[in-house]
Amino acid sequence: MQNLMKGSYSKSFHSMILNKFIKRYSFTFIYNRYILLNAQNLRGNWGTLLLPVNADETIDYFRLADELDYLIAAGLNGIYSNGTAGEFHNQTEQEFDAVQLVLSEKCHRAGMPFQIGAANPSPLISLERIRRSVSLKPDAFQVILPDWVTTNEKEQLDFFNRLSDVASGIPLVLYNPPHAKKVLTPAQLQILSNAIPQLIGAKLAGGNKEWFDAMHWSINTFSVFVPGHFLASGVQTKVADGAYSNVACLSPAGSQAWWQLMQTDMPAALDIQKRILSFFNECIVPFINAGYSNPALDKLLAAAGGWVPVGTRLRWPYQWVREEEVKHVALKARSWLPEFFT
Repeated sequence: MQNLMKGSYSKSFHSMILNKFIKRYSFTFIYNRYILLNAQNLRGNWGTLLLPVNADETIDYFRLADELDYLIAAGLNGIYSNGTAGEFHNQTEQEFDAVQLVLSEKCHRAGMPFQIGAANPSPLISLERIRRSVSLKPDAFQVILPDWVTTNEKEQLDFFNRLSDVASGIPLVLYNPPHAKKVLTPAQLQILSNAIPQLIGAKLAGGNKEWFDAMHWSINTFSVFVPGHFLASGVQTKVADGAYSNVACLSPAGSQAWWQLMQTDMPAALDIQKRILSFFNECIVPFINAGYSNPALDKLLAAAGGWVPVGTRLRWPYQWVREEEVKHVALKARSWLPEFFT
Protein backbone atom coordinates (compact mmCIF):
# COMPACT_ATOMS: atom_id res chain seq x y z
CA MET A 1 0.00 0.00 0.00
CA GLN A 2 2.98 2.29 0.17
CA ASN A 3 2.40 3.24 -3.48
CA LEU A 4 -0.31 5.56 -2.18
CA MET A 5 2.37 7.57 -0.45
CA LYS A 6 4.55 8.06 -3.53
CA GLY A 7 4.37 10.92 -5.99
CA SER A 8 5.21 14.55 -6.40
CA TYR A 9 3.45 15.51 -3.17
CA SER A 10 5.42 13.09 -0.94
CA LYS A 11 7.25 15.91 0.89
CA SER A 12 4.23 18.16 1.28
CA PHE A 13 2.75 19.17 4.58
CA HIS A 14 -0.24 16.92 3.93
CA SER A 15 1.97 13.86 3.51
CA MET A 16 4.02 14.66 6.61
CA ILE A 17 0.83 14.77 8.68
CA LEU A 18 -0.38 11.52 7.14
CA ASN A 19 2.98 9.84 7.76
CA LYS A 20 2.80 10.83 11.43
CA PHE A 21 -0.67 9.32 11.56
CA ILE A 22 0.46 6.06 9.94
CA LYS A 23 3.43 5.76 12.33
CA ARG A 24 1.19 6.27 15.34
CA TYR A 25 -1.31 3.67 14.20
CA SER A 26 1.27 1.19 12.82
CA PHE A 27 -0.88 0.19 9.86
CA THR A 28 -0.68 -3.44 8.80
CA PHE A 29 -3.18 -4.60 6.23
CA ILE A 30 -5.05 -7.75 7.19
CA TYR A 31 -7.43 -9.13 4.58
CA ASN A 32 -9.40 -11.37 6.90
CA ARG A 33 -12.70 -10.76 5.11
CA TYR A 34 -13.18 -10.19 1.45
CA ILE A 35 -16.62 -11.10 0.17
CA LEU A 36 -17.73 -9.12 -2.83
CA LEU A 37 -21.17 -7.64 -2.64
CA ASN A 38 -23.92 -8.54 -5.08
CA ALA A 39 -27.50 -7.47 -5.73
CA GLN A 40 -28.79 -10.01 -3.24
CA ASN A 41 -26.52 -9.36 -0.26
CA LEU A 42 -26.14 -5.58 -0.58
CA ARG A 43 -28.66 -4.52 2.04
CA GLY A 44 -29.01 -2.95 5.43
CA ASN A 45 -27.99 0.19 7.25
CA TRP A 46 -24.72 1.68 5.97
CA GLY A 47 -22.96 4.57 7.64
CA THR A 48 -21.14 7.36 5.86
CA LEU A 49 -17.61 8.43 6.69
CA LEU A 50 -17.86 12.13 7.48
CA LEU A 51 -14.83 14.31 6.78
CA PRO A 52 -13.30 15.95 9.90
CA VAL A 53 -11.94 19.33 8.78
CA ASN A 54 -9.50 21.41 10.82
CA ALA A 55 -9.63 25.20 11.04
CA ASP A 56 -6.75 25.36 8.55
CA GLU A 57 -8.78 23.31 5.99
CA THR A 58 -6.69 20.14 6.44
CA ILE A 59 -8.28 16.76 7.09
CA ASP A 60 -7.89 15.45 10.64
CA TYR A 61 -6.95 11.81 10.08
CA PHE A 62 -6.85 11.11 13.80
CA ARG A 63 -10.49 12.11 14.19
CA LEU A 64 -11.24 10.18 11.01
CA ALA A 65 -9.77 7.04 12.58
CA ASP A 66 -11.73 7.57 15.81
CA GLU A 67 -14.90 7.99 13.77
CA LEU A 68 -14.26 4.70 11.98
CA ASP A 69 -13.67 2.93 15.28
CA TYR A 70 -17.08 4.07 16.50
CA LEU A 71 -18.89 3.18 13.29
CA ILE A 72 -17.36 -0.30 13.38
CA ALA A 73 -18.28 -0.77 17.05
CA ALA A 74 -21.88 0.29 16.32
CA GLY A 75 -22.31 -2.88 14.26
CA LEU A 76 -23.47 -1.24 11.04
CA ASN A 77 -24.03 -3.41 8.00
CA GLY A 78 -21.27 -1.49 6.27
CA ILE A 79 -19.39 1.79 5.92
CA TYR A 80 -18.80 3.88 2.81
CA SER A 81 -16.51 6.78 2.06
CA ASN A 82 -16.72 9.84 -0.13
CA GLY A 83 -20.42 10.30 -0.41
CA THR A 84 -21.73 13.85 -0.40
CA ALA A 85 -21.24 14.03 3.38
CA GLY A 86 -17.66 12.86 2.84
CA GLU A 87 -17.14 15.92 0.61
CA PHE A 88 -15.82 13.92 -2.34
CA HIS A 89 -16.38 16.99 -4.49
CA ASN A 90 -13.88 19.03 -2.47
CA GLN A 91 -10.79 16.83 -2.00
CA THR A 92 -7.46 16.63 -3.73
CA GLU A 93 -6.42 13.30 -5.19
CA GLN A 94 -3.75 13.00 -2.49
CA GLU A 95 -6.42 13.39 0.17
CA PHE A 96 -8.71 10.94 -1.57
CA ASP A 97 -5.97 8.29 -1.48
CA ALA A 98 -5.24 8.96 2.17
CA VAL A 99 -8.89 8.69 3.26
CA GLN A 100 -9.28 5.37 1.46
CA LEU A 101 -6.09 4.08 3.03
CA VAL A 102 -7.42 4.75 6.54
CA LEU A 103 -10.86 3.37 5.70
CA SER A 104 -9.62 0.15 4.15
CA GLU A 105 -7.10 -0.66 6.88
CA LYS A 106 -9.65 -0.16 9.65
CA CYS A 107 -12.41 -2.11 7.92
CA HIS A 108 -10.23 -5.02 6.82
CA ARG A 109 -8.83 -5.34 10.32
CA ALA A 110 -12.33 -5.41 11.84
CA GLY A 111 -14.00 -7.53 9.15
CA MET A 112 -16.36 -4.66 8.29
CA PRO A 113 -17.81 -4.45 4.75
CA PHE A 114 -16.94 -1.16 3.08
CA GLN A 115 -17.42 0.69 -0.16
CA ILE A 116 -15.08 3.29 -1.60
CA GLY A 117 -16.77 6.32 -3.08
CA ALA A 118 -14.90 6.93 -6.32
CA ALA A 119 -17.37 9.55 -7.46
CA ASN A 120 -16.27 12.70 -9.23
CA PRO A 121 -18.01 14.96 -11.76
CA SER A 122 -15.15 14.09 -14.14
CA PRO A 123 -15.37 10.56 -15.58
CA LEU A 124 -11.59 10.43 -16.00
CA ILE A 125 -11.01 11.21 -12.33
CA SER A 126 -13.55 8.57 -11.29
CA LEU A 127 -11.80 6.05 -13.51
CA GLU A 128 -8.39 6.84 -12.01
CA ARG A 129 -9.74 6.76 -8.46
CA ILE A 130 -10.98 3.23 -9.08
CA ARG A 131 -7.72 2.22 -10.75
CA ARG A 132 -5.66 3.41 -7.76
CA SER A 133 -8.00 1.88 -5.17
CA VAL A 134 -8.51 -1.65 -6.55
CA SER A 135 -5.60 -2.92 -4.47
CA LEU A 136 -7.42 -1.84 -1.28
CA LYS A 137 -10.03 -4.54 -1.99
CA PRO A 138 -13.28 -2.72 -1.19
CA ASP A 139 -16.54 -4.63 -1.41
CA ALA A 140 -17.81 -2.17 -4.03
CA PHE A 141 -17.13 1.20 -5.61
CA GLN A 142 -19.72 3.99 -5.54
CA VAL A 143 -19.84 6.30 -8.57
CA ILE A 144 -21.95 9.07 -10.03
CA LEU A 145 -22.73 9.73 -13.67
CA PRO A 146 -20.52 12.36 -15.34
CA ASP A 147 -22.06 15.56 -14.07
CA TRP A 148 -20.97 18.58 -16.08
CA VAL A 149 -22.13 17.42 -19.50
CA THR A 150 -24.99 14.97 -19.09
CA THR A 151 -24.79 11.54 -20.70
CA ASN A 152 -27.16 9.81 -23.08
CA GLU A 153 -27.94 6.10 -22.85
CA LYS A 154 -25.04 4.98 -25.03
CA GLU A 155 -22.60 7.17 -23.11
CA GLN A 156 -23.85 5.79 -19.81
CA LEU A 157 -23.24 2.24 -21.03
CA ASP A 158 -19.75 3.17 -22.25
CA PHE A 159 -19.04 4.84 -18.90
CA PHE A 160 -20.02 1.81 -16.83
CA ASN A 161 -18.32 -0.66 -19.14
CA ARG A 162 -15.01 1.21 -18.83
CA LEU A 163 -15.32 1.48 -15.05
CA SER A 164 -16.14 -2.23 -14.85
CA ASP A 165 -13.01 -3.10 -16.80
CA VAL A 166 -10.78 -1.08 -14.47
CA ALA A 167 -12.54 -2.30 -11.30
CA SER A 168 -11.24 -5.84 -11.90
CA GLY A 169 -14.37 -7.64 -10.80
CA ILE A 170 -15.24 -5.36 -7.87
CA PRO A 171 -18.91 -4.37 -8.23
CA LEU A 172 -20.24 -0.87 -8.83
CA VAL A 173 -23.02 1.07 -7.12
CA LEU A 174 -24.60 4.14 -8.72
CA TYR A 175 -25.18 7.20 -6.55
CA ASN A 176 -28.00 9.08 -8.34
CA PRO A 177 -29.46 11.71 -5.97
CA PRO A 178 -32.12 14.31 -6.82
CA HIS A 179 -29.50 17.04 -7.37
CA ALA A 180 -27.70 15.03 -10.08
CA LYS A 181 -27.92 16.64 -13.49
CA LYS A 182 -29.24 13.36 -14.88
CA VAL A 183 -31.75 11.64 -12.59
CA LEU A 184 -32.57 8.26 -14.03
CA THR A 185 -36.09 6.87 -14.25
CA PRO A 186 -36.93 3.33 -13.11
CA ALA A 187 -36.95 2.23 -16.75
CA GLN A 188 -33.53 3.77 -17.41
CA LEU A 189 -32.13 2.09 -14.29
CA GLN A 190 -33.46 -1.25 -15.53
CA ILE A 191 -31.67 -0.79 -18.85
CA LEU A 192 -28.38 -0.20 -17.04
CA SER A 193 -28.96 -3.10 -14.68
CA ASN A 194 -29.63 -5.49 -17.54
CA ALA A 195 -26.65 -4.29 -19.57
CA ILE A 196 -23.98 -3.98 -16.85
CA PRO A 197 -23.71 -7.10 -14.65
CA GLN A 198 -21.14 -5.40 -12.39
CA LEU A 199 -23.64 -2.64 -11.54
CA ILE A 200 -25.39 -4.21 -8.54
CA GLY A 201 -27.37 -1.35 -7.07
CA ALA A 202 -28.06 2.33 -6.63
CA LYS A 203 -28.59 4.98 -4.01
CA LEU A 204 -31.79 6.79 -4.99
CA ALA A 205 -34.23 9.35 -3.62
CA GLY A 206 -37.20 6.99 -3.73
CA GLY A 207 -40.55 8.43 -4.58
CA ASN A 208 -44.30 7.95 -4.43
CA LYS A 209 -46.30 4.74 -4.83
CA GLU A 210 -46.02 4.94 -8.62
CA TRP A 211 -42.23 5.13 -8.38
CA PHE A 212 -42.01 2.12 -6.09
CA ASP A 213 -44.40 0.19 -8.34
CA ALA A 214 -42.16 1.01 -11.32
CA MET A 215 -39.14 -0.29 -9.38
CA HIS A 216 -40.63 -3.73 -8.68
CA TRP A 217 -38.40 -5.18 -11.39
CA SER A 218 -35.44 -4.60 -9.04
CA ILE A 219 -36.55 -7.01 -6.31
CA ASN A 220 -33.82 -9.64 -5.86
CA THR A 221 -32.05 -8.42 -9.02
CA PHE A 222 -30.84 -4.87 -8.23
CA SER A 223 -30.16 -3.42 -4.79
CA VAL A 224 -32.11 -0.22 -4.11
CA PHE A 225 -31.10 2.06 -1.26
CA VAL A 226 -33.36 4.95 -0.22
CA PRO A 227 -32.84 7.93 2.13
CA GLY A 228 -32.36 6.87 5.73
CA HIS A 229 -35.36 8.78 7.06
CA PHE A 230 -37.65 6.84 4.66
CA LEU A 231 -36.05 3.45 5.22
CA ALA A 232 -38.90 1.72 7.06
CA SER A 233 -41.58 2.69 4.54
CA GLY A 234 -39.21 1.79 1.72
CA VAL A 235 -38.53 -1.66 3.17
CA GLN A 236 -42.27 -2.15 3.64
CA THR A 237 -42.72 -1.92 -0.15
CA LYS A 238 -40.13 -4.74 -0.56
CA VAL A 239 -38.29 -2.55 -3.10
CA ALA A 240 -35.84 -0.85 -0.71
CA ASP A 241 -32.98 -3.04 0.46
CA GLY A 242 -31.36 -0.52 2.77
CA ALA A 243 -30.04 3.00 3.19
CA TYR A 244 -26.79 4.89 2.98
CA SER A 245 -28.18 6.51 6.02
CA ASN A 246 -28.40 10.11 7.15
CA VAL A 247 -30.08 8.71 10.28
CA ALA A 248 -26.81 6.88 11.00
CA CYS A 249 -25.18 10.33 11.07
CA LEU A 250 -27.37 11.14 14.07
CA SER A 251 -26.88 7.81 15.84
CA PRO A 252 -25.09 4.87 14.23
CA ALA A 253 -26.10 2.46 16.99
CA GLY A 254 -29.67 3.79 17.13
CA SER A 255 -30.12 3.57 13.37
CA GLN A 256 -28.80 -0.01 13.40
CA ALA A 257 -31.25 -1.00 16.12
CA TRP A 258 -34.01 0.59 14.03
CA TRP A 259 -32.97 -1.45 10.98
CA GLN A 260 -33.09 -4.62 13.06
CA LEU A 261 -36.53 -3.67 14.36
CA MET A 262 -37.77 -3.50 10.75
CA GLN A 263 -37.05 -7.21 10.42
CA THR A 264 -39.31 -8.13 13.35
CA ASP A 265 -41.82 -5.33 14.07
CA MET A 266 -42.59 -3.12 11.08
CA PRO A 267 -45.42 -1.14 12.79
CA ALA A 268 -43.02 -0.11 15.56
CA ALA A 269 -40.36 0.76 12.99
CA LEU A 270 -42.85 2.89 11.06
CA ASP A 271 -43.74 4.72 14.27
CA ILE A 272 -40.07 5.58 14.73
CA GLN A 273 -39.94 6.82 11.13
CA LYS A 274 -42.86 9.18 11.84
CA ARG A 275 -40.93 10.62 14.77
CA ILE A 276 -37.74 10.90 12.71
CA LEU A 277 -39.67 12.91 10.12
CA SER A 278 -41.19 15.11 12.82
CA PHE A 279 -37.74 15.78 14.23
CA PHE A 280 -36.43 16.58 10.74
CA ASN A 281 -39.34 18.91 10.04
CA GLU A 282 -38.79 20.79 13.28
CA CYS A 283 -35.00 20.92 13.41
CA ILE A 284 -33.47 20.17 9.99
CA VAL A 285 -35.89 21.68 7.45
CA PRO A 286 -35.28 25.23 8.76
CA PHE A 287 -31.58 24.83 7.88
CA ILE A 288 -32.55 23.50 4.43
CA ASN A 289 -34.76 26.55 3.94
CA ALA A 290 -31.85 28.75 5.03
CA GLY A 291 -29.74 27.36 2.19
CA TYR A 292 -27.44 24.91 3.97
CA SER A 293 -26.12 22.00 1.89
CA ASN A 294 -26.64 18.30 2.53
CA PRO A 295 -23.09 17.87 3.94
CA ALA A 296 -23.81 20.66 6.42
CA LEU A 297 -26.99 18.91 7.52
CA ASP A 298 -25.28 15.52 7.91
CA LYS A 299 -22.53 17.04 10.03
CA LEU A 300 -25.14 18.87 12.08
CA LEU A 301 -26.85 15.52 12.75
CA ALA A 302 -23.56 13.93 13.81
CA ALA A 303 -22.75 16.83 16.12
CA ALA A 304 -26.24 16.65 17.63
CA GLY A 305 -25.83 12.92 18.12
CA GLY A 306 -22.63 13.56 20.02
CA TRP A 307 -21.12 10.17 19.24
CA VAL A 308 -17.84 11.43 17.82
CA PRO A 309 -16.23 14.90 17.56
CA VAL A 310 -16.26 15.21 13.77
CA GLY A 311 -17.37 18.84 14.02
CA THR A 312 -19.69 20.78 11.74
CA ARG A 313 -17.03 22.57 9.68
CA LEU A 314 -17.12 22.17 5.90
CA ARG A 315 -14.40 23.05 3.46
CA TRP A 316 -14.33 26.37 1.69
CA PRO A 317 -16.46 27.80 0.16
CA TYR A 318 -19.34 25.95 1.81
CA GLN A 319 -21.24 27.25 4.82
CA TRP A 320 -21.57 25.07 7.89
CA VAL A 321 -23.87 25.19 10.90
CA ARG A 322 -22.18 26.89 13.82
CA GLU A 323 -21.45 24.77 16.88
CA GLU A 324 -23.57 27.00 19.12
CA GLU A 325 -26.67 25.94 17.18
CA VAL A 326 -26.08 22.24 17.81
CA LYS A 327 -27.31 22.12 21.43
CA HIS A 328 -30.93 22.87 20.57
CA VAL A 329 -30.98 20.21 17.84
CA ALA A 330 -29.35 17.71 20.21
CA LEU A 331 -32.02 18.24 22.86
CA LYS A 332 -34.82 17.89 20.33
CA ALA A 333 -33.30 14.70 18.92
CA ARG A 334 -33.34 13.11 22.36
CA SER A 335 -36.90 14.27 22.92
CA TRP A 336 -38.24 12.85 19.65
CA LEU A 337 -36.05 9.71 19.55
CA PRO A 338 -35.05 8.73 23.09
CA GLU A 339 -34.42 5.10 22.11
CA PHE A 340 -31.60 6.22 19.82
CA PHE A 341 -29.63 7.50 22.81
CA THR A 342 -30.12 4.85 25.49
